[in-house]
Amino acid sequence: MNRPAGPLGTALDQALRQLDEDHRLVEPTKAAYRDSWSRLVAHLDAGDIKAPADVDDRVLRGFLASLAREGLSPRSISRHVSGIKWLLKAWKRADLPCPADPLLLKAPRAGRRLPQAPDVETVSRLLDTPETATDTPRTPDDQAREARDHCLFEWLYGSGLRLSEVVSLNLDDVDPAAGQVRVTGKRGKTRIVPVGRKATEALSAWLPRRARWADPEEPALFISRQGRRLSPRSVQLRLDRLSRRTGLSEPLHPHQLRHAFATHVLESSGDLRAVQEMLGHESLSTTQIYTHLDFQHLMSVYEKAHPRAGRRAGRSTDPTDET
Repeated sequence: MNRPAGPLGTALDQALRQLDEDHRLVEPTKAAYRDSWSRLVAHLDAGDIKAPADVDDRVLRGFLASLAREGLSPRSISRHVSGIKWLLKAWKRADLPCPADPLLLKAPRAGRRLPQAPDVETVSRLLDTPETATDTPRTPDDQAREARDHCLFEWLYGSGLRLSEVVSLNLDDVDPAAGQVRVTGKRGKTRIVPVGRKATEALSAWLPRRARWADPEEPALFISRQGRRLSPRSVQLRLDRLSRRTGLSEPLHPHQLRHAFATHVLESSGDLRAVQEMLGHESLSTTQIYTHLDFQHLMSVYEKAHPRAGRRAGRSTDPTDET
């Protein structure tokens, strides 16, 4: 970092000392803050600003605007905002006059990323593909592992469970006869979620094989070969392996099966409240992100089916246009 001259350089040195002495921050965070300060110093130098007393809210808004003009994403700008806020607070702790208020420094709102949900065909292909070739000899442990994995993925997709929720399930949470499962979600909140036929059948195939590995007192529904509750990382690796075996262009993450559940149920039913309940979202606004995916599906159908839709996409449906 180029040290500016005068009061600004002195103020920066004081902040750097505070940063080095702050043991609550990890080194990558400190390095990111130094990078943010370096960018800010260059901006201040270009504006002939020589002291913290000249750094006000208008100057900082101009700095953030310059980052946006450089093409930085809202998420990247937010990281710089965190570094600048730390710097302003450091100057305040050092009793340096600075009119800028860190509470007024706001990062641009990041656009909400739509979840990547695989389509019905992709999920069906994944769930219907055996883990090993049917003519390959399999040990009882191999059969147990395959039954467990198939049950796991059927439950992630069939009931829209979070990865943390599915690995936390216990035997007494499941009621196959009633076709439902008791799920403990975020902040310990419990909800009842329906279980489909495919997931129930997969459970019936897994439970007899589970007994091969489980200690009689082990409550976990999904366990490893060592008889312990399966870890989230193990589920990720197993799904990654099956994705590759199935020949998918990119391996799926367990959360994408939850997205697929929500998207496919909403496409078929249009019942946003029901999807909210099944996903365990506290706010309907969280679930509404799937309406964007549903609208994309509707537009795709419209583009293919409506006789005049081609004009909207820049394609003419008039056969005389081809002559």
